[in-house]
Amino acid sequence: MKAVRLHAFGPAENLSYETVPRPAPGPGQVRIAVAAAGVHLLDTALRQGAQGLPAPLPPLPTIPGREVAGTVDALGPGTDPAWLGRPVVTHLGFAPGGYAEHAVADADRLHPVPDGLDPAQAVAMIGTGRTTLGILQFADLGPTSTVLVPAAAGGIGTLLVQYAKNAGATVVALAGGPAKTARATANGADLAVDYTTPDWADTVRAHHPGGATVLFDPVGGATARTALGLLAPGARHLVYGWSEGPLTLTDAERAHLTARRITTRTVLGPAMLEAVGTPDPLRTLETRALAEAAAGRLRPALQRYPLARAAAAHRDLETRATTGKVVLEPRQR
Repeated sequence: MKAVRLHAFGPAENLSYETVPRPAPGPGQVRIAVAAAGVHLLDTALRQGAQGLPAPLPPLPTIPGREVAGTVDALGPGTDPAWLGRPVVTHLGFAPGGYAEHAVADADRLHPVPDGLDPAQAVAMIGTGRTTLGILQFADLGPTSTVLVPAAAGGIGTLLVQYAKNAGATVVALAGGPAKTARATANGADLAVDYTTPDWADTVRAHHPGGATVLFDPVGGATARTALGLLAPGARHLVYGWSEGPLTLTDAERAHLTARRITTRTVLGPAMLEAVGTPDPLRTLETRALAEAAAGRLRPALQRYPLARAAAAHRDLETRATTGKVVLEPRQR
């Protein structure tokens, strides 16, 4: 089979499209003929060999990728035969192997692909969708909410805009460049602002002088620092990424936020899982995300690449040249 392998940590060019043996499922496992594999920003950090990540570095060589959808074409010993031939989607957890024509997964982590979703949409919801719904547990959105959504044309940003609009909130989308702001507007944002322009904060302030009640923050850095100045008293700053680097504030700025009752909370990791309140919180979020997409309430934005162009997909994701969820397709239409 064809697969993308990494033999040495480093740049995207280290991803190699190769012929490798097809894997065999073990006890309680299935093999999936992969139709779509998700690409996550964490994949790019793992490829670089970065330290301090929420996932361990894999032994090399490795086939990256932790989100796959396709059809079950083989069963391991003791696996329920009802899975054979079924369209499924799964998150592989810390076990990579998704960037390939076939991947092995534990049967107890499988979800049937809901009717009406293609494999790429299902892959987007099993990872990006579950994270989005986990973040939203801390937002309490409603008709009186005004939300700021940086990276609004990205995979999570797209879903946050849709969910907020469904809740009746006013949505201010922040995106980089006119093409991405146009996408955010088409996605339902009430105001879409190009935050690569120097006066972007003035534009937001002119339209919403009372301030926003929620800031969804995947960027950190200078953008988050500016966005905090656009929040209303009592607002919530929900952090789920640091693509621009850490947010640095002076003691005076922190005191100002405290005086205005603006709270900052990192919502990934244990906090997100504890908030779900079920024995298997990740599976609960996955199930909810797939149901939201199947009902048409959440519609993932996708950028599709052939499997052979995994290196290009990584480069584009790292340079913010993508919109929506990045997906590799071994047999791209």
